[in-house]
Amino acid sequence: MEQILTEQRILDEQQNEQQILPERRDQVYYKGEEFFHMNCDRESLAGAVSQRACVFCGSRVVLYPIVDALHLVHGPVGCAVYTWDIRGSLSSGGELHRLSFSTDLQEKDVIFGGEEKLAGALQELIDRYHPKAAFVYSTCIVGIIGDDLDAVCKRISREKSIPVIPVKSEGFKGEKRDGYIAACSALSRLVGTGDTTGISPFSLNIMGDFNLAGEIWIIRQYFEKMGIQVVANITGDGRVDDICRAHGAALNLVQCSGSTIYLAQSMEKEYGIPYLRVSYLGIEDMTESLYAVARFFHDPQMMEATQKLIHDELAILYPQLRKYRQALRGKKAAIYVGGAFKAFSLVKTFRLLDMEVVMVGSQTGKKEDYLELKEITTDGTVIVDDSNPLELASFLKEKEVDIFVGGVKERPIAYKLGIPFCDHNHERKEALEGFIGMLNFTREIYSSVMSPVWQFVPGRKKDKK
Repeated sequence: MEQILTEQRILDEQQNEQQILPERRDQVYYKGEEFFHMNCDRESLAGAVSQRACVFCGSRVVLYPIVDALHLVHGPVGCAVYTWDIRGSLSSGGELHRLSFSTDLQEKDVIFGGEEKLAGALQELIDRYHPKAAFVYSTCIVGIIGDDLDAVCKRISREKSIPVIPVKSEGFKGEKRDGYIAACSALSRLVGTGDTTGISPFSLNIMGDFNLAGEIWIIRQYFEKMGIQVVANITGDGRVDDICRAHGAALNLVQCSGSTIYLAQSMEKEYGIPYLRVSYLGIEDMTESLYAVARFFHDPQMMEATQKLIHDELAILYPQLRKYRQALRGKKAAIYVGGAFKAFSLVKTFRLLDMEVVMVGSQTGKKEDYLELKEITTDGTVIVDDSNPLELASFLKEKEVDIFVGGVKERPIAYKLGIPFCDHNHERKEALEGFIGMLNFTREIYSSVMSPVWQFVPGRKKDKK
């Protein structure tokens, strides 16, 4: 029987080889193969239908949650529609960020230039909404016709006495990660311009958390219980004034490392603020992140408060997880997310639930990220970089997965194959960070996997009762 299963696996892998474009074969690795090579951190292959987004989209998802800033897309209206309300980022105050503004460039503007149209739009919007700052996003067409965003933004900034910041996010310049760099460059123009009076020596900035379903509020409560002041949210439920004084914090915490690592590195170089890479997903990484912060400040009282916080949270959480673990034991999970750091936490979380991760990949991972994924996964796991729908579908069928975790672009793939799906991207409405987030995630996985609807999918194997 074991030999038959081995032969079947070889046949499945050979069939999948036919679905992988020859130029992409060095971006797929089966754990257990002797030679590890992942040709990642490169531009997507033309025609491969990558799941990655463009530079403009990358910049928008980072800056969008700043709630008291004006966000103006300089380009065709379609770009603004595509990124309208793109994240489920909640606000504790105003919701100016949820309005989508565009200069709606037309053929006439392409021929004669759109600078005056942009200036007029900024003047009108600033007068009407009184934002603390304005971000102006450049799109592909603006990069082609050569509108001088810097000059327009400087002029309007002088006239209106607020920061008006150009975001160099022409979509054709690269991919989503280049948009992250453009966003961090824009944020760096704000950092260092505010008053740092009253900031505690035990203080930090939360970076790379976008307050999906109110998650940043959960994390802030943890730090407050530890005796730590949060200076700025960058960028979930963010405020311009807080970002301006973020250089007064003692530490930067970087969660979604791809999106804000460039800002953290810039602040370390310019202001001497160290940063830690953390994750608030799952018990293991949430616990380690809190302890890492407590260790950084070398304060016995803070360490004691941290230990009590974790003990109290786990005392509530573990008994509730027990029944779900029993039902989910042995189920197979596949993961495909934007950043590899999120994938690390998901692999550990599924391991805690006694589930098996059989496929894991990311859009923007680097070689060191995939080496870590290789270390924490089991033999036979597919590790993939910058995949596409055809490849993902073939891996899901080969591994006969019970749950697929991904984002909005992966959801149709799962449902077309009759596979349960868990949205772990920026559109979700359920908080998945922190200890309560672990319980929410487990419940969602359980309800998705155990739903009776899947028994009606043609050709799907039925669970033995």
